[in-house]
Order: sequence, then C-alpha cells, then structure tokens
Amino acid sequence: MRTEKGLDGQLLKRIVGYLMPYKHWVILAFCLVLVVSFLGPLRPWLISIAIDQHIVTGELDGLYLLIYALLGAIVLEGVLGYANAYFTQWIGQQAIYDVRVRVFRHVQKQSLSFFDKTPIGRLITRTTSDVEALADVLSAGIVVIMGDMFKLLFIAAFMFSLNWVLAIVTLGVMPFMVLVTMWFKRNVRGQYRETRKQVARLNSFMQEHVTGMLIVQLFGREKVEMKRFEHINDEHQTAQLKTVFYHSIFWPAVDIIASTAIGFILWTGGVSAIGGALTVGVLIAFIQYCRQFFEPIRNLSEQFNTLQSAMAGAERIFDVLDHDQSLPDTNAQNPPTGFEGEIVFDDVWFAYKHLDDGTPDWVLRGVSFKIDRGQNAAIVGATGSGKTTIISLLMRFYDIQKGQILIDGQDIRTIRIKFLRWRIGLVLQDVFLFSGSVYRNIALDNPDISLEQVKQAAQAIGAHQFIERLPGQYHHDVRERGLSLSQGQRQLLSFVRVLAYDPDILVLDEATSSIDTETEHMIQHALERVLQGRTSLVVAHRLSTIRHADQILVLHKGVLREQGTHDDLVDSGGLYQTLYELQYREQQLMMDRTE
Repeated sequence: MRTEKGLDGQLLKRIVGYLMPYKHWVILAFCLVLVVSFLGPLRPWLISIAIDQHIVTGELDGLYLLIYALLGAIVLEGVLGYANAYFTQWIGQQAIYDVRVRVFRHVQKQSLSFFDKTPIGRLITRTTSDVEALADVLSAGIVVIMGDMFKLLFIAAFMFSLNWVLAIVTLGVMPFMVLVTMWFKRNVRGQYRETRKQVARLNSFMQEHVTGMLIVQLFGREKVEMKRFEHINDEHQTAQLKTVFYHSIFWPAVDIIASTAIGFILWTGGVSAIGGALTVGVLIAFIQYCRQFFEPIRNLSEQFNTLQSAMAGAERIFDVLDHDQSLPDTNAQNPPTGFEGEIVFDDVWFAYKHLDDGTPDWVLRGVSFKIDRGQNAAIVGATGSGKTTIISLLMRFYDIQKGQILIDGQDIRTIRIKFLRWRIGLVLQDVFLFSGSVYRNIALDNPDISLEQVKQAAQAIGAHQFIERLPGQYHHDVRERGLSLSQGQRQLLSFVRVLAYDPDILVLDEATSSIDTETEHMIQHALERVLQGRTSLVVAHRLSTIRHADQILVLHKGVLREQGTHDDLVDSGGLYQTLYELQYREQQLMMDRTE
C-alpha cells in the first residue's frame, strides 16, 4: 500500500526518464523558458526606471530607448513563448507515444494467466486515460515548473535590487502559502488515485456490458444492470467532487494571500513614498512584481495538480509494467526447419490456480501420451476434464508445473514462442474477427501471404463461394467482431486463416460445433486433404470428427484414463464406451442412415 504523500521521488524519476531520448530538445526548451522567465520580471524594472528617471524628472532623452526596450522584451517574450510551447508539446507527445507503445507491447507479451485475472476495461484504462494523465507533465509540466521556479528567483532578485524592505514584506506571506500548499498536497494525491480507480471501474463495467448486451437484453436485466451502473457512476462522481472540493478551497486561499501581499505593499510602500524614502516608480514596480510573483506560484500549484494526476496514473501504469507474467523466451531458439510433428506429453501436471492452503488445484494430473508424426488424434471427455487445457499447454499459452511437453523430441520451452505458434495452426470454437476486410482477417497483415494464397486456402476449405457472394468479396468489411457474417461463416474463415499460414501441426478445439452438418461434411472432406502429412489434435463432441481418428485420448478429471482407436475403446467396455453410449450412439445411428 502506497503512503499518502505529496510526491514520490522514485516515481517522478521514472516519469522523467521517458524524456531522456529527447534530452537535447528538452535542453533547448529549457533554455527558451529560462530567457522567457527573465524577460517577464525585466519589464517592471524598465518601467520603474522610465518613471523615476525620465517621466518624473521630465528628462525624455532616454525614454524612447526604454520604450523600445520594453516593446522588444514583450515581442521577444511572445515569440520565444510560442517556440517553447511548440517544442515542449512536441517532446511530450513523443514521450507519450513511447509510453503507450511500451504498455501495449508489455500487455501483448503476457501469458493468458495475466488476462484471466485482469479485467479488459482496466487494461483499456491503463493504455488510454492513465497514459493521457502523463501527457501534460511530459508535454510542458517539467519544463514549465522549472521555468516558473526560475521566474520566482528572477522576480526576487529584481525586488531586492530595488528595495529590500518591500521585498521582505512581499515574501512575508510565503509561510501561509506553504501551509496551504502542504494541506492541498496531503489531501489531493489520494483523491486523484481514487478518481483513477473509479474511472477504471467505470470502463470495465461499460466494456463488459456492451460486449454482453445480448445476455442483458435476453434475460431482461436492463433495470438491474442500470442500478449497478448508477452505483458505480455515483461513486465516480463522488470521487470527482471531492477533488473539486479541495480545489475550491485552495484557489481562493491563494488569491486571498496574494491580495494580502499587495495590501501590505501599498500600505508600507505608500507610507515610505509619502515620507520620500521610496520613489513612485519603485512602488509601481513592486505592485507589478507582486502580481507576477504569485502568477508562477499559481502556475506551480496548477502544475502540481497536473503532476498529482500524473503520479496517480503513473502508479497504475507502472503497476502493470512491473508485474511481468510473460512466459520466459530469452534463451529459446527457432528449430532449423519446421516441425516433423511428433508430440509427446511426459507426466504433465498443471494447475491454473492454488487453493487457500497453497496447494495447486490440479487440472491435469500426470498426463502422458505420444502422437506420432502425421497421426490424427482426438481428445474426448466430460466438461472440465482438461481437454482445452491440453491444447493451451501445447500452444504454450501457459507453462506446466511438472513434466515435459516435447515436439520432435525438443522441449517446447526451448522453442521460441513465436515460431511455436506460427507452425501450429489452432482453430477455436469462439472465432474472433477484427474490423477490416476478409483478406486482412485471414492474412492478419502478413506481407508474405498474398491475396492469391488466401483464395487458394478458401477454395480448399470450401469458403470461396460464400466470400465471392459478399459485397466487395475478399475486400468486404466484416466490421467489429465479424458481426456482418454468420457464426458458421466466421468459423469457415478461421479454417481458411489457419490453412493460409500452412502450419505443420493442426489443432482443432470444438472447431465445427457452430457449423451445420452439410458444411461440416464439406470441411471434413477438405480436411482429409489438408491433414495429409500433418499431425493433428482434435477436441470434439461430434462422433463424425473423432470416429476415424488414429487414436483417441479419453480424459476424466485431469487424468488420461484410456487411449486407443474408436473400435478398440468401444469394445473395451471402459469409460469411452460409457461416453459413447451417452453422447455418440444417437449420432452413430443418424450417420449410418445417411450412409
């Protein structure tokens, strides 16, 4: 748990670290802001000289030169201010780009266990609004803070050079300013953190319920979910209003302190001017300096607000970056050629989570089997027996706790993950399509896969006919999640996608469950050609998919109970025969009639 403190030095150092690639531009911006910080306090000093030495005395000889100097300072301050604003914003946007890329790259590298525990809406908040919270600090915050600090030093130097008594009077209100600022710092940091937390909750809720709107409407949950949304929205509003409360006290307090300082200057300086101890020009200059003095203080307070928001966002960003759940891939290598296709599970144990006492909640228990090169193996079992888990482990979405998984005699942990997943084609039951063209969803922007190759793969699977009937054909926009296509059409595209990549091993996880029987027969005939020379592993509930498998693996509660061909397992009278009687006999009768 982080302590409630104003600024975290280590955290601020990490934020500033993103400016290091642009340090030369930062130095240029700092030099510009340094000159601008000097030109502002220079103006009251020139005005005091003009009044005391020329206007009051009636000597106009040097007045025009001072006027030109004053105009030159104003013009130069404006030009340099514009250049500085442009450079700082350019630097900040470059740094924000780097932050967003780093966060997204980090998220992409994580194992599926990371996404099992992290709500999608929260990740969206990290890569969008939390990153944007850093934008103002990296764009202008750091440079502006330094510029305002130097401006305060320049103003103080000019004030002491003109009249040290009035300078002390002006600075006499600073302890009150420090107390107010410390109160503000102590309270607003935690509130900014709470606000970022509520934004993440709101985003998570919206993402989840927009995605699951079908279920909400199907079961008439609109009113219930609306009440939940109102509760979350109310907590978000409360957090925002508490932040506004601290601001509404802080800013009037700063104005009161500034006005009090001007009052002291008028009283002390007026008495001195009447007694002849102070000139009118110096008094006017001090009034201007007092206004200028509290302007950077206001700016620093505003920048502190921005910095606090950035720190709250940075905490959440770095919390993601500092928790790396990616699978080790540093010393892994690509095999010199593709896979031959032999798959071995050797005493594999795996658990997604641990029980309350710390022991693993085993999903697979000592699973061992071998699939020879070119064989077609099927996995069957009741729901929760570990079928999909075996596929996830083969694709190395997770790492096992015990045992080995070998491909061609090589432990998959010694093979680069990118190569492993490139050479194993996976077709899932739930198909995800991106917004974009059919061709893009099949090739996935791979420059090595041409439109002609995509068409050949579609013809091999039997999807070419329906694609040709689409508006725009292979350039048809399928829209977000492929909503313009039916479930069966999306499933066909997933087969085409895998075939276009020409994998050495093919894995099907309930891949034909969303396809009608006629289309399934078409795909089965196509797969007979596609699977020639390829090793395949199939999870399916349809007998037609597994009846002709070279071997069938029967799982029960994470244990491999039986292994063999369909006929052998049926004759053995074991668990597979029970599954066959419960699930497949009716399918067998229907298939016999059609044959």
